[in-house]
Amino acid sequence: MTDTMCGPHAAESTRVLGFDCADVSTVASLRFPWDLTNWTMPLLELLVIGGAVFALVHAVRRYRNGDPVNLALWCASLVYLFVIEPPLYFPEWFGLDELYGFIFAHNRFSVQFMADRLPLYIVAFYPMISQLAYELVRALGIFRWRGALAGSVAVALACQVFYEIFDHVGPQLKWWTWNDDNHIVNHPAMASVPMTSMLLFASVSMAAMTYLVVRLTGRPAADGRPRRGWDLVLRVLLAGVLTPVAMVIANIPSSLFGGANPDVTAQAWILGIELALIWLAGGWVVVAHLSSPNRGPGEPLSAFARFYPAIYLGAMAVFWGAALPQYLGAEDGITRDGTPTGSGIYALACFLGAGLLLVALHRTQRTRRTDPAGV
Repeated sequence: MTDTMCGPHAAESTRVLGFDCADVSTVASLRFPWDLTNWTMPLLELLVIGGAVFALVHAVRRYRNGDPVNLALWCASLVYLFVIEPPLYFPEWFGLDELYGFIFAHNRFSVQFMADRLPLYIVAFYPMISQLAYELVRALGIFRWRGALAGSVAVALACQVFYEIFDHVGPQLKWWTWNDDNHIVNHPAMASVPMTSMLLFASVSMAAMTYLVVRLTGRPAADGRPRRGWDLVLRVLLAGVLTPVAMVIANIPSSLFGGANPDVTAQAWILGIELALIWLAGGWVVVAHLSSPNRGPGEPLSAFARFYPAIYLGAMAVFWGAALPQYLGAEDGITRDGTPTGSGIYALACFLGAGLLLVALHRTQRTRRTDPAGV
């Protein structure tokens, strides 16, 4: 392994996770699930990869029924992944090492790519989480009755609450580790989680991609038929490639206080305000829709929307339960095992937000079944 692929920051990060970044397979590697660092890791893989497959089956079914949006979003998520992730994993390959520095390292999972930097479950996480949020908001009827923009704002909130439950427990359970010495990207942080990650990856990217996909693929072609073939493929590629542009735009306010001597306090306030706006705007869209006397019925509830978000939330509760003893005994944000903790308060808020969205989803479905107009 070359020094550029296993520099001092990468070596220290992987040492914390329990392996040596100089001893990895360049292309791909396979491991038995029982050989992983802890029992949560194979269960996380099963949860995320199984969710991505479940989402794909649902998306293909909707495509066959004349709606290409779910499948387009599933595929656009992978396009976005392969546009955004390689520069973050290997900034030195793209001449971005001085701009970004070494950001984070994943632990060793069952299937790994790119010098053990990219686990298969992370590849699956993008289409899983985008589909979870979109399908939940779609089933509430927000896209149908409020339009693409309002629906995408609600998706930003849904992604925030479901994603950050995962984001704030991962470092403690050694799923990955952030390079705390990176003051360019990883600070300011909420506990151990960089606030730029919370804003840009957990909400802005997913909302922007959803909006682009719905606008580009949701409308019929000129002949009135759903989009198919190369027309659909090109629009999917465009949505995935354009998504990072929205992230750059959303990052401009905090970046004004960056540079060689960043004002971390000012950046924290700006990022905090932007996160608060996601909660407020997304919450307003959902509440305004559900409380409107003129709102139409929700969409028919798919098996994916009915089961998977609840399964995901239940699994994350189990992971947090496993992390809680060490979390409560941590000193200065570091557990006895030497791993950094996330923000339990913020994760609890996300659990509550996700739970309320699921309650709203199932209440909407009960109303739909009892409302003759929704039959």
